[in-house]
Amino acid sequence: MVKIKHIAYTTTDPDKMAAFFKESLGMEEVGRGSAGHVYLSDGDLNLTIRKCKTGDDVDVGTFGPDYSGIHHIGFVVDNVEECAASMVKAGAKRLTPEGGGRNRGPGPSQAEIKLSGPDGIILDVSETGWLGN
Repeated sequence: MVKIKHIAYTTTDPDKMAAFFKESLGMEEVGRGSAGHVYLSDGDLNLTIRKCKTGDDVDVGTFGPDYSGIHHIGFVVDNVEECAASMVKAGAKRLTPEGGGRNRGPGPSQAEIKLSGPDGIILDVSETGWLGN
C-alpha cells in the first residue's frame, strides 16, 4: 500500500511561511527540526516548511539551489527497498546510497530513501511515516 503523507516546501523564511499556512488554512504545528524546519499537519498529510536547499545537498532537486516552492513528496510504503527498486526500474535515480537509508533514528524526519523521479523531482519513501501522521 502506498500513501502520499508528506510534502516539503522550501523557502528563505520557514517561520513566515509556516505562519501563513497556520493562519490561513488552520494547519497545526506538530514539531520543529534542528535545522529550522517547521512540521505542519492537517491530520492526514504533513507539510514540512524548510530552508531552501543548497548546491551541496544531494537532493537539491531539479530547480537548483535556493528554490522556493514545493521541493519533494514523501510516500509511506510497505517495504522501502522493494519500492525503491521498483522506482529505479521505472526510471528514478536513487540518491540515498544502498543500505544507507534505513532506520535513520528517532526524530521528525523519517525519510528512509530519497530518489529523483524521471523529471528530477525528489521523492522520499518511508515505512514509518512522518511526525503528525
